[in-house]
Amino acid sequence: MIVIPAVDIKDGRCVRLLQGRMDAETVFSDDPAAMAKQWEDQGAERIHVVDLNGAFEKCPQNIEAVKKILETVKAEIQVGGGIRNRDTAKMYFDLGVKRVIIGTAAVRHPKMVESICKEFPNRVIVGIDAREGLVSVEGWSTATRIKAADLARQFEDCGVAAVNFTDIHRDGMQTGPNIEETRKLAEAIDIPVVASGGVSTLDDIKNLLPLEKAGVMGVITGRALYSGTLDLKEAISVAGQNRL
Repeated sequence: MIVIPAVDIKDGRCVRLLQGRMDAETVFSDDPAAMAKQWEDQGAERIHVVDLNGAFEKCPQNIEAVKKILETVKAEIQVGGGIRNRDTAKMYFDLGVKRVIIGTAAVRHPKMVESICKEFPNRVIVGIDAREGLVSVEGWSTATRIKAADLARQFEDCGVAAVNFTDIHRDGMQTGPNIEETRKLAEAIDIPVVASGGVSTLDDIKNLLPLEKAGVMGVITGRALYSGTLDLKEAISVAGQNRL
């Protein structure tokens, strides 16, 4: 299982939100690239970058910060937030981003996302963010009645690299990942799943490891790293580095 540190960018700074609320932020650094470098130096081979402003504004808002991260680290970079069309995805690929994460557009325009996946196989991650099993979109501000597993099934066999599954209630709360919902999603699809939301300590990483058999091949962690309750080197060592 691969451990993926998160660098969330809002107004050019590295922040963490509670349950995706833009009014509940903690600023951890004015230099997202420096944070990405810190995680790389501790062993990260992939870094999860989110343009929070882009998620709400529906198009990228922190491109310069992403560019600086790409110039600073050699680790693979995956980017999400405001990617709503093929041209935006290609723009990020041209910059050197390894994979893009598409969330809202996967709900609003699934056929378009399928087309992007087929054009850029294994480079698109579908981001599924859910409350009580139901998908939320538009930077988590809008709830739907779509079940997470039903959305994920739409993208079987079209070249999706992975599904990032975030339990919104747990994101940034350090209350432990939603093991059961993550397991259910992984068992319902053939696409590899990356768990996100709620990781607090090394025990949370250990609790996710049995889910590898169900197809959970990675975990994203943010606040726990920034607050110091989880040591990245130790987490990587425990989890091993099986690749998606």
